[in-house]
Amino acid sequence: MTARVLIADDQALIRGGLRALLDAAPGFEAVGAAANGAEAVELAHTLRPELVLMDVRMPVMDGIEATRRILADGRAAPVAEAPKVVVLTTFDLDEYVFEALRAGAAGFLLKDTPPERILGALEAVALGELLVSPAITRRLVESYADTGRRSTAAARIGVLTPRETEILTLVGRGMSNLEIAAALFVSESTVKTHVKRVMSKLDLASRAQAVVLAYESGLVRPGAASDR
Repeated sequence: MTARVLIADDQALIRGGLRALLDAAPGFEAVGAAANGAEAVELAHTLRPELVLMDVRMPVMDGIEATRRILADGRAAPVAEAPKVVVLTTFDLDEYVFEALRAGAAGFLLKDTPPERILGALEAVALGELLVSPAITRRLVESYADTGRRSTAAARIGVLTPRETEILTLVGRGMSNLEIAAALFVSESTVKTHVKRVMSKLDLASRAQAVVLAYESGLVRPGAASDR
């Protein structure tokens, strides 16, 4: 299947380069390009892409707000699912990137990432995998997570069963489904089912967003997970 990709960046050179890369690669189709977040929201609504490559710093509307609106619009659509948003950034440890992950972005790519790695990353996201390494995700979350939100976040996860809470904790520690399955002595398919239920109950758009919630609810505390 061909993944339809929307590009959002205020630099024409980057938009053109990404479009050429995607159009030349099997399995991808660049269906549109936006120069700001407002255009990205409009094009996402009309074109219904599976993936969005989103710059964070753009005029009119930044990529964080655009990500929130695109994901909300996608979840409300009667047929199409919400697209997966991948943030484009210059710096990995950046509060803008963290806020995009909190908003539901599936992960991020540095703008100097080699073309072949961009394509590999998009393939991973399309399959529902965590794009950035757990260590980088954790450093972002530990740097910018708002512990003042703890009571609200803790109340939010109250809808989970004990097993689902355990699953969210392990996801928050950066563990893959396979690693969680080994730790809990269950099958990987069982873990996938639990993760899907957790994401649905908490209205989470991405695994990275689940990591953020695990920290802000207090399920995972800074320093509790080891580098992977």
